[in-house]
Amino acid sequence: MELLRSLVFVPGNRANMLERALGFGADIIMVDLEDSVPPGEKAAAAALAVEWIPRLAAAGRRVMVRVNALDTGLTAGELAAVVSPELAGMLAGVSVGKGGTAWDLQQVDRLLAPLESRAGIAPGRIRVIPWIETALAIVKVYEMATATARIVGIAFGGEDYTNDLGVIRSDLGAECYYARSAVAVAARAAGVAALDGPFVRFRDPDGLRADAGNARQMGYTGKFAIHPAQIDLINATFSPQPDDIAYARQVVAAWDEAEAAGRGSLSIDGRMVDVPVVKRAQNLLALVAEIERQTVGRSD
Repeated sequence: MELLRSLVFVPGNRANMLERALGFGADIIMVDLEDSVPPGEKAAAAALAVEWIPRLAAAGRRVMVRVNALDTGLTAGELAAVVSPELAGMLAGVSVGKGGTAWDLQQVDRLLAPLESRAGIAPGRIRVIPWIETALAIVKVYEMATATARIVGIAFGGEDYTNDLGVIRSDLGAECYYARSAVAVAARAAGVAALDGPFVRFRDPDGLRADAGNARQMGYTGKFAIHPAQIDLINATFSPQPDDIAYARQVVAAWDEAEAAGRGSLSIDGRMVDVPVVKRAQNLLALVAEIERQTVGRSD
């Protein structure tokens, strides 16, 4: 199970921010070579990413890099820089945006395969998170989510989506309801993580809490952050709550007892408990165990 509750963008051209990221509690440190880096600093950002990936990994951080889109002509060079023998085993994966079809992601797969071989990395180890952020991508979202076995999650990018649609992004986000839901449903159907785009008002914790809560209710399993102050709230939102954990344990224990007694159903507090309820409880407890496993030993 990949723990992908919180993924924080860190500009790849900002050494001071990369140093701060050593102490971030996000599940993924996403070194960004795309939107947060000015065009004239792209090459320098890639070089700085190569320098900082080992430091972040040594501090117990899981690191991914968001590379520039295929149509920029920069993707191949950036992938070659960060998937190298010197960084073997240190990079968890890459994120790529602005694509609209499964072909785009299959092309990324074709670029990664020889780089993994050169670096001595097992085939398919470098995972991919594509951004779904155009009208075409929404139409093709399930095909994109299943384009390659490397895909571990798909991310909805509301800013680029509304720009592509030619509408203004509102605070309430009604213009994104359909697309946001489509990404979450496709992710579930494909068996990958559904990752919500960042909440851009980073000094508004109440707004973030509401936005992240809405995303979770829609089926999202994680969310991107653009500021370290957002990480703890995102982690809390996409982690099982104490009451839910207690109930899940009660369900599993009661179900095990019922099975041992030869009963195929039971009730708890006047509610019927059947197989789907038990599976939900088991999945929740598995997530709790994974959170504990992946956070034990993480440097603070």
